[in-house]
Amino acid sequence: MQAILSELPPSAFPQALTQLVWLPRIYITKPENFRARSVRVVNLSRDCVYLGTGYYASLLAEARGHKVIPSVQTVLDLQRKSLYRFALPELDAVLAKDLARLPEPLADPLRLLIAFGTTLDARFRTLARAAFDRFRHPLLAIWIRPSRVGGFRIRQVKPLSPADLDADQLEWFNGALARYLKVPWRARRTQPLPRYSVAVLHNPQDKLPPSKPATIERFIRIGAQMGLEVEPIRRQDFLRLGEFDALFIRETTALTNHTYRFARKAEREGMAVIDDPVSIARCTNKVYLAELLAAHGLPTPKTVVLDRRHLKAIGSQLGFPLVLKVPDGSFSLGVFKVADEAELQARAGELLEDSDLILAQEYVPTTFDWRVGVLNREPLFVCQYFMPKNHWQIVRHNADGRIEEGTFKTWAVDQAPPEVSELGRRAAALIGDGLYGVDIKQTNGALMVIEVNDNPNLDIGVEDAVLKDELYRRVLGDLVRRIEARRR
Repeated sequence: MQAILSELPPSAFPQALTQLVWLPRIYITKPENFRARSVRVVNLSRDCVYLGTGYYASLLAEARGHKVIPSVQTVLDLQRKSLYRFALPELDAVLAKDLARLPEPLADPLRLLIAFGTTLDARFRTLARAAFDRFRHPLLAIWIRPSRVGGFRIRQVKPLSPADLDADQLEWFNGALARYLKVPWRARRTQPLPRYSVAVLHNPQDKLPPSKPATIERFIRIGAQMGLEVEPIRRQDFLRLGEFDALFIRETTALTNHTYRFARKAEREGMAVIDDPVSIARCTNKVYLAELLAAHGLPTPKTVVLDRRHLKAIGSQLGFPLVLKVPDGSFSLGVFKVADEAELQARAGELLEDSDLILAQEYVPTTFDWRVGVLNREPLFVCQYFMPKNHWQIVRHNADGRIEEGTFKTWAVDQAPPEVSELGRRAAALIGDGLYGVDIKQTNGALMVIEVNDNPNLDIGVEDAVLKDELYRRVLGDLVRRIEARRR
């Protein structure tokens, strides 16, 4: 359910929006009208001062668990410059970039209107988006004036309501509002409103993403069939995260990049999230994984945690060739096979420049790796990933930047070797109840866990080769289960 709170009559809005318009006092005093499981509120009240009607509308929306813009914190921050001053240096930097792109220098002060990150003045689109990302208010006015030290600076940020606009400005605002709510301008919505919204974090430029763009489109299509709104987002959408009910991360995770920050923020917002921050922290560090698997008695290749003082003994302990791993590598990056003592010393010396600890592991030659996909402690899929010709890993990174992957075979879970599925399930359970990919080697009939990945590949024609669309339904269904569990 979506609700627009405004003192303006519904006729002031496009026809497609009139059915969504409510008086703020009705929203405040008639909570029984807003009992849907997922309510998205756009508060356009003109009286958003502390303890005003608009203030209480946002306050009660948060208390009811509704997604509201602006939040109470935003309402309070925009009341006094001393509270929003912290954001001005960042916005001034964005303003400077917009000004540098102008064909002619800005000559006069101006007032910039911003509605949902858009502006009528095309010269300042980047600033408009940055201001909305920072303040998350439907309608803002920003005053840009000359600085005493030269150039222009933002002097004031003020929240507005549609009642402050003239007819042309109101038409522009209504267009921005309709696009924000994804409601067509000229026709009434014929599709039922989604039960929940799921953000899918991805990076279209990633060469080896956990899910390719076509797969994300499949999630969108299946989500629509399930009554879910599935929306791809990118790292620049960090401040939009609170608009959604769940986060599904589909790019390579690391503690040192934005994926972990997204997971942490989603968790703090009370959202369902895969991959959750604990799983990211545990899976992205191979030193932790090695100790965890060993502590619970799961079979693994012989593994030793190394620092500079223990390099010389490792060759005789594990034999050659052996494998060196950086703690946080992924997709076969940061994993090296060394053939002798000289190569060991040289490669380990390089790796220890960036990490105090690395892993040395016995080399287990196989023609394929098993991958058991596990969701909520139950196997979801089983794949065999075969090595590219004349290579020892499932992904070959060539010196010229080309990437080669081997072939694959996907099994139904009940048709795969049961000992493989069970070992994958046990290993994943040590991490949590999220979505994991457990890599297993099989040699001379023995199984060994290589690692547990927190964002396993899910792609059309590979991991879904057996389950087809059911794979996407199960993943999205598990997110729904998590959303509803949190609300209970």
